[in-house]
Amino acid sequence: MPAAIPVSIFLIACNEADRLGRTLQAVQGLTDDIVLVDSGSTDDTPRIAESFGARVVHNPWPGYGPQKRFAESLCRHRWVLNIDADEVMPPDLVAELRALFAGGEPPCDAYEIAIAEVFPVETAPHPWAYSLAPVRLYRTDRGRYSDSPVHDRVVLAEGARVGRLKGRIHHFSVRSLGEQIAKLNAYTDQQADDLDRRGVKLPVWRLFTEFPAAFLKAYVGRRHFVRGLYGVMTAANYAFFRYLRLAKHLERRMIRQARGEQ
Repeated sequence: MPAAIPVSIFLIACNEADRLGRTLQAVQGLTDDIVLVDSGSTDDTPRIAESFGARVVHNPWPGYGPQKRFAESLCRHRWVLNIDADEVMPPDLVAELRALFAGGEPPCDAYEIAIAEVFPVETAPHPWAYSLAPVRLYRTDRGRYSDSPVHDRVVLAEGARVGRLKGRIHHFSVRSLGEQIAKLNAYTDQQADDLDRRGVKLPVWRLFTEFPAAFLKAYVGRRHFVRGLYGVMTAANYAFFRYLRLAKHLERRMIRQARGEQ
């Protein structure tokens, strides 16, 4: 087996026993340091992580950014790679990572990696599937996750050099449409909290445009139209998620006004 590269891999998870094994199997032998921060699983998530050699640390849920910052602090190597428990690195991406470190220190301080969603009716991303490409591989002395409870993105130091890998992470984010709705319902509560905390006031007129605009963004802009009937359904779920975020935000304002609060 090839030698491990000098990179720590860290994950945050809660009740991911059905998906975690595939995620960790894909990176076996790639690193000698895997960290999983668990926020209170009631299934076999911690046991499965430990069976793949991960160090499991329990930490009550503080929000996405703070939890990833906590996980960063536990990593042994200066270079870290963040993946989620429902993401799988295919062999070509693992090989690309090995090649990146084969000659010593990589030329950039951070690397973006495309993440392509895989629907429950698929085994791999559609070739034309829309991909986001956030920074996932980086040096912790040149970048850290933000402390936002809802926005988990890496904030890089000024002048940091950013590259991009060619491979794509496979994101198995949706177990079912119903589970996705439940997840989005909880997430929109957190988003409404974040808007309140930052004092943001979104305009009322968006209530009438948010759903159709978001549907078109997902179905056309994010190319869900190439994914058949399931693409229509997931685009509708995305549109409902965007609408629900706004509706909850406006509802809170209306309740405060009715009570005479600012």
